Amino acid sequence: MKRTLIVLAMLLTAALMLTACGGTAYECTDPLGCANYAPDEPVRIASALVISGPNTDLGIDSQYGVEIAIDFQGQLFGHDIELQAEDDGCNAEGGQTAGQKIVADPTILGVVGTSCSGAGVPMSNVVSEAGYFMVSPSNTAPSLTDPDQAWNPGYLRTAHNDKVQGAAIADFAYNELGLTTAAAIHDGDPYTEGLANAFRVSFEALGGEVVEFTAVNVGDTDMRPVLTAVAAAGPPEFLYYPIFTAECAFVSKQAREVAGLENTVIAAADGCISDSASEAIGEAGEGMYFSGPDISFTGSAYEDFKAAYLDKYGVETLSVFHAHAYDAANMIFACVEKVGEDDNGTLHIGRQAMRDCLYATANFTGLTGTLTCNEFGDCADPKISVSELQDGEYVKIWP
Repeated sequence: MKRTLIVLAMLLTAALMLTACGGTAYECTDPLGCANYAPDEPVRIASALVISGPNTDLGIDSQYGVEIAIDFQGQLFGHDIELQAEDDGCNAEGGQTAGQKIVADPTILGVVGTSCSGAGVPMSNVVSEAGYFMVSPSNTAPSLTDPDQAWNPGYLRTAHNDKVQGAAIADFAYNELGLTTAAAIHDGDPYTEGLANAFRVSFEALGGEVVEFTAVNVGDTDMRPVLTAVAAAGPPEFLYYPIFTAECAFVSKQAREVAGLENTVIAAADGCISDSASEAIGEAGEGMYFSGPDISFTGSAYEDFKAAYLDKYGVETLSVFHAHAYDAANMIFACVEKVGEDDNGTLHIGRQAMRDCLYATANFTGLTGTLTCNEFGDCADPKISVSELQDGEYVKIWP
């Protein structure tokens, strides 16, 4: 009996000592669980961007934006920040695969991605079901933040909604250029079809007529049959094809070879704005138009960002969503600082708490403007411009 009392006394003393030192076991009460990082472990986030293939500039540009945000942030609660980079492939299969790999790792807090809306749809399903979150810098398909279509809890974006871009390019064509007939080409991807349709709806609402709404296939190289059908339907005064680099280049070069389209004004979108895209299009793109996010950002913060980009990578910015990726990463870091719990050097971050914080983002000062998220994850301060390709350079001309 005496020995038993001594043992109990020792256990009670040890428990009191642990309590006094803050050594009680942390209990995560977050409904979706917690990401936990010991004192010597980095906070881990993932990126899922297109970092291979013909659209690499789009994803690498965003990747660099995330990496610079990490460099500028430094640490969170004394923990370094580590990035795991995955490739979204700019397609559904790539998004599915990358998403499954990410959520299989409980040390990953969340995702900056995807680049392409086609990859974002399946990844958002995977990420949402696993209780993670993702903030996309360049998904613009309207369906991704529409609860009646492809939206899933935990999905947000700093990129604009293409309802805004579609209205802007329609306004440019109808009111600025004075054109009243148009055609649109997509490739079946949620981004390309969504933007082409947003343009169609807005152009018709202004009083214009869309004489042909059609599609090419990803991987096609001969676009003449589709372009011939477009010419036969009008021909239209304006042809808008918001498709990606490879197919965009073929359409741009072959459009001038099709009878009836010689005088048609041609325009693409942000999926075809990069150094590699202008090179692929070549001389055929001289004078064609491109809609996309207005990246004529001003202020010392953006100048610091551009200087860091050039110093770190030795090149100017590659595409148009680097600042949106930077803002996405910083929104995540701001929420970690709000909801993270430091337990004697061990950091605990609730997954539902992170979702709630991100959706509650309001008046967040970013490079792209002042961001405020709605309940379905549209966070952008959307600004759209139109550029003209002049001597291989995208020159902003409107507004």
